This record gives sequence, C-alpha cells and structure tokens, in this order.
Amino acid sequence: MDHRTPSPRIPRNADARQAAESWTFLREAARDLRTTGAVAPSSRALARTLTDPVATCGARPLSVLEAGAGTGAVTRALLSRLPRGSHLDVVEANPRFTERLRRLVDHHPAPVIRHVRAEVHQAYVEELDTGRRYDVIVSGLPLTNFTPDLVDRVMARYLDLLHPGGTLTYFAYLGTRRARTLFAPRAEARRHAAVDQVVGAYQRRYATARWTVLANLPPAHVWELRRPSVDAATPHLLPLLPGAEQ
Repeated sequence: MDHRTPSPRIPRNADARQAAESWTFLREAARDLRTTGAVAPSSRALARTLTDPVATCGARPLSVLEAGAGTGAVTRALLSRLPRGSHLDVVEANPRFTERLRRLVDHHPAPVIRHVRAEVHQAYVEELDTGRRYDVIVSGLPLTNFTPDLVDRVMARYLDLLHPGGTLTYFAYLGTRRARTLFAPRAEARRHAAVDQVVGAYQRRYATARWTVLANLPPAHVWELRRPSVDAATPHLLPLLPGAEQ
C-alpha cells in the first residue's frame, strides 16, 4: 500500500473565498455536527489529493459521486478535472450548503465547455438512490462524528455504489484519536474508538493507498479504497478489526 507524502503542488495561502467559507463552516458546525464536522473547508492541496483518482482514469467519461460536499472546495476541483462527457452527482444534507453548491454548479464553466453533467442532491448519502454506480466516490463526510453503526452503513453504501474496480477517497484529520483520548468524556472516547474499529475493518480489507496532506487545517490523511473487481465478501459483513489508522 502506498504511504507516500505528496509534495506540495498548490499554493498554501488561502484566498478570500476560502476565508469566508471557513466562517460558514464554523457556523454550520455549531448548528449540526451530523452534516458539518470539518473545522474549515478543504484546502486546495487536500481537494487535489482527494480528486487524483479522477485524473488517473484517463480521458474516458466517468461517473463520479461526491458526498458531504460542504461549500464546494472539492466540487470545484472535480469540475475542473472531470473528463469530457462525465457525470457528477453531488450529495449534501445541509440545505444552506446545498444552495451554494447549486449556484457553483450553475456558474462553473466546465459543464458547458466539456459537456459535464452535474446534479446536486439534498440528502444523506446512505439514503441516496440515483440508479447509478460510480467509477470514483469522493467523501467529505465527518465520519468521526457519527455512531459506529452509521459509519458502517455509510461505508457499506459507498462500496455498493462503486463499480467493481472503482475507488473511494476520504480524509481523516491527523491526531484526532489522541485528542479525544486525552480530552473527551469517557463515553465519547469509547464511541470514537468504536468508529476506529469500523473504519479500520474497511481500510484493512480495501485500502490501496494513503497520503499525508500537511497543507490543510488541520493536516489530514487521505485514504484510497478500491472495490475489488470480483467481490469476495459483502461489505456489511466485514469483521470489526481494531486499529484504524487516523
């Protein structure tokens, strides 16, 4: 499995738009941690790493799903990198973020220039039913804020939505396990440890790469998981293994 740390390819200074979106994230996180778990929008470096599987697929049209799109930092990267004729489904549960995402999609030049079809859905990803399977799924969902059962449902749903051989990328902030162990109430630390077990099961079975992105607030690992070309097991029957790396 690839554990390389990618060299910085993108400027580290955030522009005014990213600063404004950071305040939006903080406000929405205060309202609902189920739909907003990040402390800031994804940096351009993180967005690029999360969307790298799109670039490695070549020029063929792709079917791509982005889950937990927030204010659209990763959506912009996807729209800029999708090959001609691709389809992008963006799912976001927060209605205020959904309005922003629809404006972003409506005004981005990629759908017109490269005939990319993009749709924004206000929904939870585990309830999403577009009738499509995907070559690439990019997740920005705050898994560490969820219950272990919900994390298992979401991860199983991702694998079910992927074409055989398709890839899932998602990120996890560095140091969250240690911080929760030291400072969180005991019940919260137990919940987080149980989430680690669930995520670790999927990582151990399906992970093909992990990168470290330092140019993000906070720094993050990006994980890549791949659905096997021939499935060996049903995702929701995976054993809960200890030791998820975060």
